[in-house]
Amino acid sequence: MRSRLVEPLPGRPVLIRPDELLTSSPTAVARWALASEPLPGAGRVHRVRLPPGTDVIDLTATLRDRGHAASPNHVLSGQPLFFGGPGGPPAPAAAPPYEPGEPGEVVAAVLDTGLAPHPWVARWYDDDIAETPDADGDGVRDRQAGHGTFVAGLILRHAPGVRLRVLRLLDSDGVSDEAALLRALAVLRGGRTDVVNLSFGGPTFDDAPPLGLAEALAGFPAVVACAGNTASSRPFWPAALPGVVAVGALDGDGRAGFSAYGPWVDVWAPGVGLTSSFLSYGDFRGYATWSGTSFAAAVVTGALARLCREVPPAEAVRRLLDGGRRVADLGVVVTSGDR
Repeated sequence: MRSRLVEPLPGRPVLIRPDELLTSSPTAVARWALASEPLPGAGRVHRVRLPPGTDVIDLTATLRDRGHAASPNHVLSGQPLFFGGPGGPPAPAAAPPYEPGEPGEVVAAVLDTGLAPHPWVARWYDDDIAETPDADGDGVRDRQAGHGTFVAGLILRHAPGVRLRVLRLLDSDGVSDEAALLRALAVLRGGRTDVVNLSFGGPTFDDAPPLGLAEALAGFPAVVACAGNTASSRPFWPAALPGVVAVGALDGDGRAGFSAYGPWVDVWAPGVGLTSSFLSYGDFRGYATWSGTSFAAAVVTGALARLCREVPPAEAVRRLLDGGRRVADLGVVVTSGDR
């Protein structure tokens, strides 16, 4: 799907879906709308499709001036590290130690690029959530293909025996949007979920919370999201929402240079050079090493899932935030040990 880069606030660019608006007042834009659909569980928010060339930012401002809730449909992206630094793109790796553990009752939900056929995740794999290695058929692995399989493997390594619920939300380039996330969360509410892992996100055009997302997440007992690879303190959503455990990435005992930071980041975990399950494609043989806040979030999701064997998810979050080791100028740290 298309995206457009806009910069209503100088120095704060953001990607949006062109000609799409989110609003809880669809009748207020009825004269411009080509189509409108409700997004369940998001406070009566609708996605409205507009004529090509519509200035969505200007229309948003007009609606807000008239007292209506409105926002562009912001683009969300997975957050591994692609631009160099300590990790760069994923690299093939040997299989790390893995103990599947006895199957338990704790359920971790993973909204991501899907799952690849892999021995670690065989019991949850099916064609409906399959990874797509090369969607454009150019013979090259798409830039975030394998992301979901990598995240799922990290959760399983840190919480052996956890059960997975996997929804494919991101495409193989790691891209989705707020409307798709709201729809996916509505599907997820249809079954048990103890911890939700969201290894993606993005900024908003005005740095305000995304429309309807807090309401959509409120029914889940524990939500973990990556802080983003922005190397800035700019709020990154959904991680910056109150009640969401926002995870920054560590490089050794300090902040990884690519990681977002700020008072809205709750927990820090290793995010450089992690090894996990991956695609069998090209030079990869089912395992990779990768870096990013996406993967630091998966480490924390695994830690929470492990705690959920002993206490309810809300209590597990409290223990994680109140009882962990702390690093000066950062806060609570969750370590991965040798995993």
